[in-house]
Amino acid sequence: MKAWILVLVILATCSLDGNAFSRGQRTRGESVYAASGCAHCHSIRGVGGKKGPDLSDVGRRLKGSQMRKQIVEGSKQMPPFGDDLQEIELADLIAYLHSCRDRKR
Repeated sequence: MKAWILVLVILATCSLDGNAFSRGQRTRGESVYAASGCAHCHSIRGVGGKKGPDLSDVGRRLKGSQMRKQIVEGSKQMPPFGDDLQEIELADLIAYLHSCRDRKR
């Protein structure tokens, strides 16, 4: 029963607007981004790799559920990270990525 409550809270959190996430959650998510090596392939605001897409505006382009699916399942070019991240780390990472809402120039 408690696991279902946690899952529902995380799913609800993932669908909220980027401003609804706490500053602490976004900060922890930024740490998860760095510790997981995301910047090896992705860049945000000009910092990071070029192998994957620039994530500077990912919060404008994708919903939390879409980010979650991409991170957990991966794609042809991106490995899955579902087994590497704990649920709270995943939620924090999505909060951080959702806050990346720069406009394309």
